[in-house]
Amino acid sequence: MFNIHKQELEWGGRKLTLETGRIARQADGAVLATYGETVVLCAVTAAKSVKEGQDFFPLTVNYQEKYSAAGRIPGGFFKRERGATEHETLTSRLIDRPLRPLFPEGFYNEINVIAQVLSYDGENEADMVAMIAASAALCLSGVPFMGPIASARVGYTDGEYILNPTKAQLAEGRLDLVVAGTNDAVMMVESEAKELSEDEMLGAVMFAHRGIQPVIKAIIALAEKAAKDPWDLAIPDNTEMLAQIKKAVGKDITAAYKLTKKSERQQALADAKAKMKPLFADADSATQQKAGKLFKKLEGEIVRGAILKDGSRIDGRDTKTVRQIEAIVGFLPRTHGSALFTRSETQAIVSTTLGTTDAEQMIDGLDGLRYERFMLHYNFPPYSVGEVGRFGAPSRRDIGHGKLAWRAVHGVLPSKEAFPYTIRVLSDITESNGSSSMATVCGASLAMMDAGGPLTRPVAGIAMGLILEGKDFAVLSDILGDEDHLGDMDFKVAGTSEGVTALQMDIKIAGITEEIMKVALDQAKAGRAHILGEMAKALDHTREEMSAHAPRIETMQVPKDKIRDVIGTGGKVIREIVATTGAKVDIEDDGTVKIASSDPEKIAAARKWIEGITQEAEVGKIYTGKVVSMVDFGAFVNFMGAKDGLVHISEIQNDRVAVVKDVLSEGQQVKVKVLGIDDRGKVRLSMRLVDQETGAELEDTRPPREGGDDRPPRSDRGPRRDGRGPRRD
Repeated sequence: MFNIHKQELEWGGRKLTLETGRIARQADGAVLATYGETVVLCAVTAAKSVKEGQDFFPLTVNYQEKYSAAGRIPGGFFKRERGATEHETLTSRLIDRPLRPLFPEGFYNEINVIAQVLSYDGENEADMVAMIAASAALCLSGVPFMGPIASARVGYTDGEYILNPTKAQLAEGRLDLVVAGTNDAVMMVESEAKELSEDEMLGAVMFAHRGIQPVIKAIIALAEKAAKDPWDLAIPDNTEMLAQIKKAVGKDITAAYKLTKKSERQQALADAKAKMKPLFADADSATQQKAGKLFKKLEGEIVRGAILKDGSRIDGRDTKTVRQIEAIVGFLPRTHGSALFTRSETQAIVSTTLGTTDAEQMIDGLDGLRYERFMLHYNFPPYSVGEVGRFGAPSRRDIGHGKLAWRAVHGVLPSKEAFPYTIRVLSDITESNGSSSMATVCGASLAMMDAGGPLTRPVAGIAMGLILEGKDFAVLSDILGDEDHLGDMDFKVAGTSEGVTALQMDIKIAGITEEIMKVALDQAKAGRAHILGEMAKALDHTREEMSAHAPRIETMQVPKDKIRDVIGTGGKVIREIVATTGAKVDIEDDGTVKIASSDPEKIAAARKWIEGITQEAEVGKIYTGKVVSMVDFGAFVNFMGAKDGLVHISEIQNDRVAVVKDVLSEGQQVKVKVLGIDDRGKVRLSMRLVDQETGAELEDTRPPREGGDDRPPRSDRGPRRDGRGPRRD
């Protein structure tokens, strides 16, 4: 019934198995990948023909996590997987990026790659396994895919690289790096790091590339046994048509790219394109579409040739110069922190909002429910590029760019103990012409410091580009949008003055070498230092005073056995504290109490109340209290939270007091000294030993009672009255 083919290998200390022929046999290619006890099924289907009028490559990658894989039931009302989570979206993009460049130019058949996590062991991440499964499934499908690729994750602890580290190893280390590549070159890099040097980052990338070689060999071996016949692919010869377009508008395109202003350049290119259209006015729609694609190809040739020949870039810069930067902080008056970061024609408004613990984001996933205290959200409205388009929910691109910026800043955030705030950073791109994600990193760093968030060090980011023709190449610092579209690489590097915090590389060719990566990293380091210098002109340190609109959070520790006293039955006590003081109070299981308010007096009132509940009265200590009730023999005073004590009538004044109400009134504030606490917790207080004006302790001048404590003990009672008989049994 089944024609099963399987490849197994020991990889990173665990067994990797690739199997085909048992599951999803109607797909063009399907692979069940198992690593440890993590299992991913990836199925590939391809359309057999191109839709009429289609002039792009519609590759769609969907990664889905089944909650059953981890023995969990999804949260939410519907209790089933619905839509893509942020993690699933990011992983789909992660898989897509190294696959897309390996399809031939001109191949426009729609392809679906669906990867589903069927089992998850909590140790081996499914994203890496899914990418391997996707690569293997494409190699088996027969579609024109110039793979295979493989991927690996790398950790870095105590100066040693770790291939496919566990979650615990990642948490303890300084690096979380995912690399995808072919046998010869690196295709994709995605990482978060804790200020690693450029050499350490490059070493990690090459370590991963060496680590994936056995997997690539295993995929090739599987394909040799089970691959379908390759598709016939006819690549048309467009040389003559390209020459015709070049002759007609080549000079116009060259002139357009000498215009440094984006809007003017776009208009000139539009005019050149309009000039070309009469050449193919009588041709069919397919030919006209092809002419549009070749026009774009000619743009690339002209721009790339100018850069390689004489180092002349679109805006007139050399390959290493960063565009003009202007940064402003405190830009928005009512936000907790804000920055306007402008780098030539790329601009971002970034704001920071500080909140309390209950504002943390709840995230449900295969590892269970967790809470995230740092959020960074990126928005890219269509007006930022002068276009009309979709506006609303974040796109896949928005989520990906936001996560990259999140990784860049995350490594320099203060600990929760040092800065107990929930932090949300919001980046709205208002202009875009190259690397809005890196503008977000710079703006986020400034907005955080403006809000009083004590970053370890400021973070800046820069996007590097590449022009590669044969053995000749040029690495470009701070690329424009056109240099991104027409070039071969988008290599984003973020970090501090001390090292790299995030790295992301995407390429449009079949991989890059170690030499190119080293040049790009070194050049990015110099560019990043320049940007940090420009940012420092706006703000070079964290503000000592937070915005008046930001909540103040103070922490205190209470004994674990007192937590229930602070909360009260059904939350009665803590609700009363919040309602009375106006401060927000959160208490954790370990006894950590966070008190938040923009008014310091409200925080102080809540703190005093909680201290009164949790602290024990000290004999001999003086407290300020309030008379809550009076009786014939004295007054009860509330002096510590919910604690009351008795001031005996003899302890109100040195002089004799006949009637308590003659000298005290209910609600009166008094100062009392604790005389003693009995076994039942009842507290004896004294007013006469405290100066009621200053609160200073007074000397006891009252003479002791005659006999005092020297009275002899009572004698035993005498005999029972006569006539009483013995007790009855």
